[in-house]
Amino acid sequence: MSVASSSPPTPRGDGRLAAVFLAPALLGFLVFLLWPTLRGVYLSFTRFNLLTPAEWVGLDNYVRMVKDPIFWDSLRTTVVYVVVNIGVQTVSALAIAVLLQRLTQSATLRGIVLTPYLMSNVVAGIVWLWILDTQLGIGNEIVTALGADRIPFLTDETSAIPTLALINVWRHVGYTALLLFAGLQAIPGHLYEAAKVDGAGERRMFWRITLPLLRPVLAVVLIMTVIGSFQVFDTVAVTTMGGPANATNVLQYYIYGSAFGRFQFGYASAMSVALLIVLAAITVLQYRLTRAGRTDLG
Repeated sequence: MSVASSSPPTPRGDGRLAAVFLAPALLGFLVFLLWPTLRGVYLSFTRFNLLTPAEWVGLDNYVRMVKDPIFWDSLRTTVVYVVVNIGVQTVSALAIAVLLQRLTQSATLRGIVLTPYLMSNVVAGIVWLWILDTQLGIGNEIVTALGADRIPFLTDETSAIPTLALINVWRHVGYTALLLFAGLQAIPGHLYEAAKVDGAGERRMFWRITLPLLRPVLAVVLIMTVIGSFQVFDTVAVTTMGGPANATNVLQYYIYGSAFGRFQFGYASAMSVALLIVLAAITVLQYRLTRAGRTDLG
């Protein structure tokens, strides 16, 4: 009695199956990412307002951008936002991740930490706009109940950007913490046990074991958060709309206003290309300085 044996799939068959599964993602990449990017680069060399055909103007938009004081002010405002956001979010997320890993690994607690991230930026912005309203917000009601004067969180030129950054921190810190928590799970437990035998405390283990071995994951998280921070738009759009006195006119909001407010799509595309170049340079620099592709685990 012979038993029929099935032959393994041929490499050509595997390639066709892989192509079928990759096709939707590849189509989405071409239609929604690559083509808009190439189209934006082309429009950056034109004068275009949707009503008339694009007119080729060469480098005029880039020359205008270099001479535009509002562009540089928006870039400076964005950098301030990024520095505050990244600094507070990274330190807070790292502290939360270490506490989750060293004290408790409760799935319920992790779910609670992640809850703000499930809310969209628009909803989070509206909620905090109500909370921080100078006259009717519950935040200022608490401030006055404590005997202090009301604080114009979002209506003062000095406090507006830090407030927006902290709103972003509140929403994203849980997600960032869980990414770092996943990285902490990859650190072998015997290293901590050996350190305890040698008499090392929690602080020393953090600086000598946790932080060095977490570096690749931390580097990737920093790259992701920096890119996301430079692209802040929706929180600004639903809270301050660039005010007061352009104090929160971040670069993405200025690009949006130039394109859809003043119909200067060519100039807006030029600023978008400049932002793309800046982000690419920062990403490459971060990747090399933090050695994100290398790990200290033997």
